Amino acid sequence: MFIDSHCHLDFPEFKNRLPEVLANMKSAQVSHALCVSVDIPDFPNVLKLAQENVNLYASVGVHPDYEDTPEPTLEFLVETASKHPKIVAIGETGLDYYRMGDRSYESMNWQRDRFRTHIQAARRTKKPLIIHTRSASVDTIKIMKEEGADQIGGVMHCFTESYEVAKQAMELGFYISFSGIVTFKSAKDLQETCRQIPLDRMLIETDSPYLAPIPHRGKTNEPAWVSKVGEFVADLKGVSVETLAEQTSINFNQCFHIDGSL
Repeated sequence: MFIDSHCHLDFPEFKNRLPEVLANMKSAQVSHALCVSVDIPDFPNVLKLAQENVNLYASVGVHPDYEDTPEPTLEFLVETASKHPKIVAIGETGLDYYRMGDRSYESMNWQRDRFRTHIQAARRTKKPLIIHTRSASVDTIKIMKEEGADQIGGVMHCFTESYEVAKQAMELGFYISFSGIVTFKSAKDLQETCRQIPLDRMLIETDSPYLAPIPHRGKTNEPAWVSKVGEFVADLKGVSVETLAEQTSINFNQCFHIDGSL
């Protein structure tokens, strides 16, 4: 059985489709999925999904791309994550300089401050981090080290960086998660990085509704299709699909402190 370690089932693309999505997961041998929070206004919907479905989990956090949204305080993150057992992680958080354009480095201080707040909340609650990094790997690793992210660990989600960045993250106790991007024909460098990541440090995800893997590229992604990511990665790694599915599921449970009995 596969586990989708990162999806967004509260997004509009899935409105009124949840029964179908869950049925598709079952058919594709996907046992569980982690629904990831991106902002505070929509967080209640993420939590509701997890509370109402035994095979769904939730996180709490605000994505670094969301600038014009209520800022999460340390107190909010700690209190919320501590109150609800189905919340297994803090995030997604991190840094994203991709759309910075002509803005100054200092103009992105709000992202760095938000990232630090999330790491502090993770340490306080002892819940792992879901980290997003895009065009900002140097600062991402730097802040992880400065704030003690190695004391709690977590996952570098939808990883697209170099093996050197992955190595630094793994040294801090983080797992590396691969999405449908790894299946794209243009992703040769990422595929080589994937080959180098030890199987016991790897997760797989959809990031749905985005980034549908081959052969579904261009369509609305969904958790069932994490099986296609798993099949591709298994081939890259030269292991059986069953081995890949079992090990990444074990990794998921270890990363998010889940006993695996559900």
